[in-house]
Amino acid sequence: MIRLNRAVVEGIRQAASPQELHRYLQNAIELEHSTIPPYLTAMLSLRPGRNQRIGEMIRSILIQEMLHMSIAANILIAIDGRPVINHPRFIPKYPGPLPMDIGDLTVGIEAFSIAVVKNTFMAIEQPENEIPVRKLALPGAEEARYATIGEFYDAIKDKIVALGPSIFKQRTAPPQVVAPRWFPIDKLYPITDPDSACRAIDLIKLEGEGTSVTPFQSPGDPAHFYKFGSIAAGRELIRTPTGYAYGGAVIEFDPDGVWPLRANCKIADFAPGTHARTRIEQFAYNYSALLNALHDAFNGRPERIDVAIGLMYDLRVLSVAMMQTVADAKTGLTVGPSFEYVKTQGGMP
Repeated sequence: MIRLNRAVVEGIRQAASPQELHRYLQNAIELEHSTIPPYLTAMLSLRPGRNQRIGEMIRSILIQEMLHMSIAANILIAIDGRPVINHPRFIPKYPGPLPMDIGDLTVGIEAFSIAVVKNTFMAIEQPENEIPVRKLALPGAEEARYATIGEFYDAIKDKIVALGPSIFKQRTAPPQVVAPRWFPIDKLYPITDPDSACRAIDLIKLEGEGTSVTPFQSPGDPAHFYKFGSIAAGRELIRTPTGYAYGGAVIEFDPDGVWPLRANCKIADFAPGTHARTRIEQFAYNYSALLNALHDAFNGRPERIDVAIGLMYDLRVLSVAMMQTVADAKTGLTVGPSFEYVKTQGGMP
């Protein structure tokens, strides 16, 4: 289970105004976004037409992470804040900790593997109250100096309720983002009061963690932690007479169906003018354009969410050429994506 410094939760509890909550909701936006680059890389590293069930499962998680980021942004807008998304400091330094200096977990940008699912993705998503699933160890005791992500969100809920309805200044869409083409209206909706904010935060927790009594976010659809658990175990999660088990349909994994990416590539790793440099610059530039579109969408131009989603699909197209480009002739490893914020591509705007 990922942990953050308890001082973060204490800061939320001591907030005396909505303005003092702004930084923590910005932290929530950054946290939800921070999972997207590693998950997206794992999905894109699956060769076209290979490991399709795994790709489908990761894609479903990615869409929900985008939803959770959007919910956090809408709550910030509702209490008169302004999300900051298109800035270099918005992006974590990979490999490294997640936002808020979450400790004991280093997250990198690497190709899909069962090991990265077990050691990184499941650690990111591990719920506060893990449901025992056969062949999975139960979580151990944690040190008091750390708080959980669940506590972080619960503290925000409690403070919103304590500050009351008067903190909600921007109750409509626009300026909030509602995008029924991409997200169900019962999941991404205008935040108008403490009740709607709390329901939205509960959805973030449910889709990521499940509940304390079930690992499913909805019938037949496991929460993120258990979905990654299914991938790692190679079997779908099912309910049994004695509890839950990864014992359903087999989830096939073909190691040859993964591009052999070099982990944690950066633009500066490759000489200007080379194919590798061109490919990785194109990817980073489009990713930066995606952040620009999201920033615009959550700062008064909600229609830009369509552009953002389109750019996310463009990253898949760009990744195919990039991941076939050799990064190191000695090892045969290919170019992996770089999630750097850049304002120009190859020196051109």
